[in-house]
Amino acid sequence: MNREPVVVDLALQGGGSHGAFTWGVLDRLLEEEWLNIVAISGTSAGAMNAAVFADGWTAGGANGAREALDKYWRHVSRAAAFSPLQRSPLDRLMGRWTLDTSPAYIFTDLMSRLLSPYDFNPLDFNPLRQVLAENIDFERLARSPIKLFITATTVRTGRGRIFRNAEITADVLLASACLPTMFRAVEIDGEPYWDGGFAGNPTMTPLIRESDAHDTIFVQINPTERTDAPRSASEILNRLNEISFNSALMKELRMIAMLRQIADPGSGEGASWAKMRAHRVMSDMLAQLGASSKLNAEWEFVSMLHAEGRRAAEEFIDRFGNDIGKRSTIDLDFLLTEC
Repeated sequence: MNREPVVVDLALQGGGSHGAFTWGVLDRLLEEEWLNIVAISGTSAGAMNAAVFADGWTAGGANGAREALDKYWRHVSRAAAFSPLQRSPLDRLMGRWTLDTSPAYIFTDLMSRLLSPYDFNPLDFNPLRQVLAENIDFERLARSPIKLFITATTVRTGRGRIFRNAEITADVLLASACLPTMFRAVEIDGEPYWDGGFAGNPTMTPLIRESDAHDTIFVQINPTERTDAPRSASEILNRLNEISFNSALMKELRMIAMLRQIADPGSGEGASWAKMRAHRVMSDMLAQLGASSKLNAEWEFVSMLHAEGRRAAEEFIDRFGNDIGKRSTIDLDFLLTEC
C-alpha cells in the first residue's frame, strides 16, 4: 500500500506463548513502510515483544526489528525444549496444543495450589532471564526513538506502575510477566511486583497522554466474550483468567470513551482524548486454545501462532488500512451503554 506515512501507537496484550501471535502481527505490520510506529504499551508477553521490537528497530530499522523478534522467539522455543512442561503423547496424537493431560503440567498446577513459588522454586529460577539478556541491549533500548510503556502490578497496593525506556531492565520485563502462582514476586528497588495484566493489559492512557500519534492499534490475545458458558474445571479457570486480565483494560477503555465525549477537541490535553482513533487486530482461533497452551512454547506451535498473526494482520490491513489516520475502526462508545 503506497500512501503518506501515518504515525501510530501499538498496544500489546500479554498471554504467555500466545504472544507469538503478536509477533506475527508485528512482523506483517513492519512490512508497511507507511506505518510509523512511535510508541508501544505492553504487558507480560506484550512487554517482551515491545522491548525486543524497539531494541531491534533502534539497531536496524524495520528489518532489524523483524530479525530481533524472530531471534527472540526462536530462543524462547529452544529454552522451552528443556522444560518438563511438554505435551503428552495423547495431546500430540489428538493434535491438541494444550498441556491439559501432561503429567508435569498437572503436577505443577496442583503444586501451585498447595505451595507457593517461594516453596517449590526457592532459587527463583526463570529461564526467560537468560533469553532476555541474550536478545535485548537495555542501554540501547533506553535511547530508542520508540517510546515504551511497560506495566507491572505493585503487590503491596495492587496499582499498576508504568516503566519507561530508561527504566526498563530484564527485571522490569520479568515483573510484567510474573504470574504469582508460578514465580516469586520480582523486586525492583525494594518493591515487589507481579504480572502487569492485573492492572492493565495493556495500559492505554500513556499512549494518549505522551505520544504524538492519534491512532492506536490494539493487538488482542485474550477474548473479551465467549458464546458458551465454561463447564469443565480447566474451562472455568481459563475464563476466570480471561475476565481478570481483561477487566482493567475494559475499565480503562470505558473511561477513554467517556473522556472522548466530553473532551475539548480544540487544544490542550483534551484534544488528545477527543482525537484518539482505535483499531484492533485479533483472531477467533485464539479463543479455541486452552489456558495451558500459554505455557507451550514448542517451535511448531509458536510458528503456527506467528503465521496466524501474519494472516490476521494481512486481513486487518486489507480491510481497514485506508481508515488508519482518518477514523476509528472499533467503536468504544458501546462500552458506555453497558452497566
